[in-house]
Amino acid sequence: MLGIKKKYYVKQELDDDKPSIHGRIKRNNNNDQNHQTGFCLMSMLELQKPIIDTPCWPVKKAAASTIIAVFLITVLMVSVGWLDISFSGVSSYQNMGVGSKSTTARHKPEFPLECSTENQTQTCRRDYPTTTGIPPMNTSKVECPSFFRWIHEDLRHWKQTGISRDMIEGARKTAHFRLVIVKGKAYVEKYRNSIQTRDKFTLWGILQLLRMYPGRLPDLELMFDCDDRPVVRSRDFQGPNARPPPLFRAETNIRPWRNVLKEIKKGNERRKWKERVPYAYWRGNPSVAPTRKDLMKCNATDKNNWNTLLYVQDWDRESKQGFKQSNLEDQCTHRYKIYTEGWAWSVSEKYILACDSMTLYVRSRFYDFFIRGMQPLQHYWPISENTKCKSLKFAVEWGNIHPKKAIGEAAGKFLHEDLKMDNVYDYMFHLLNEYAQLLKFEPTVPPGSVELCSETMACPRTGTWKKLMVESLVMSPSDVTPCGMPPPYEPQELRDFLETKANSTRQVEMWESQYWLSQY
Repeated sequence: MLGIKKKYYVKQELDDDKPSIHGRIKRNNNNDQNHQTGFCLMSMLELQKPIIDTPCWPVKKAAASTIIAVFLITVLMVSVGWLDISFSGVSSYQNMGVGSKSTTARHKPEFPLECSTENQTQTCRRDYPTTTGIPPMNTSKVECPSFFRWIHEDLRHWKQTGISRDMIEGARKTAHFRLVIVKGKAYVEKYRNSIQTRDKFTLWGILQLLRMYPGRLPDLELMFDCDDRPVVRSRDFQGPNARPPPLFRAETNIRPWRNVLKEIKKGNERRKWKERVPYAYWRGNPSVAPTRKDLMKCNATDKNNWNTLLYVQDWDRESKQGFKQSNLEDQCTHRYKIYTEGWAWSVSEKYILACDSMTLYVRSRFYDFFIRGMQPLQHYWPISENTKCKSLKFAVEWGNIHPKKAIGEAAGKFLHEDLKMDNVYDYMFHLLNEYAQLLKFEPTVPPGSVELCSETMACPRTGTWKKLMVESLVMSPSDVTPCGMPPPYEPQELRDFLETKANSTRQVEMWESQYWLSQY
């Protein structure tokens, strides 16, 4: 392959004669006290920038198609998974493990699926506890990770006006289904089919949340859009009296996240960072977005070596071959892994960050909920969107020269600790609670809607669907309260936080500029 393997090398680490981020790579700084072990990922709240009337966001013109506060409760799809056709390894079947904060969970009464016999209509079991046994006002001694504070920012658009039924109905034209929770039970009103099974596993995730915290969620009503592209444009809802519709957003051959993460960790251990291929790696579908097509121009050739190895993923062929070349745990073989968004967010993000490779993060307009708690030069290396090739080459050169300072482990630690499965459930719990408090009407069960429960969804299924649903079933209510919701950012505090991020990015840009000037 272009003889590139023969060119692999590791330069000696230099001292202070090259740009350095010494003193910046501190692991999670003050967040360590809030970290707990465990995990599973899935709740992705998607949001674009800039947000309406938010003066403290980094200055950047909004594209006409950007969304305002479009909530991607992939969190809710966490359960078994969702498809991302732009994924850089395999369309993802993401799974929400059973998970419990209690070390004595195995001694609690368990409530597996209660499936009817062949000739009987499947019903919901009625003996599942309706409460957790935890006093409703019990305050958790464990504070949620700091990125939970963005829930307040995401719902800020409706803080003054609240959410009316008219606003909910305004999202119906693009929604795939309406979800209603009344007295702890879930109901769905379906409007149209979604791609693959995004709707089904989104709903499955919510059902597991109801099993985790029975009786704790308030009545609520919301709309879900299961497509990739943004549909609520910020330009259509400007001014203090804007009334944007709240729209939540929600599959193949990826095992439960809890298991995948363990396997990725084993994959990390097979080859130490210095032993990995000293190039930047990306595999995915470049046809889904212009920024990805542009990325492919950076592929290493005999004429132009941009220090990258980029591969086109053929999903049809991969599917026919049983996804044998798409095992996530086998993809932690390069020192650097590239993340770039597709139509919007890409679920590949968490898998890339979990590899302990240095993540080269092409600047994006759409965010998973957790990335907003991560910092450039601590968890990832920012890559310029407009000059990708030069930016990637410099990042790899810098990392190879400074192997002891290359970023990677901090991101993996963040995923294992801040994104453990308990925190995913709690993020879902707090988001839906805060959302429900904004409703200015009483949620009611729509005529023609269908009651959902784990039995009616999982028992009729067979094969992979059934297997993953059984594996991800929450067997018992949690015996501890959700983590404590942190307060909203004060305006100046948020400005400082974003300015710190911007300064780190500017620092990289300065180093990069100096590097290229020295080449001429």
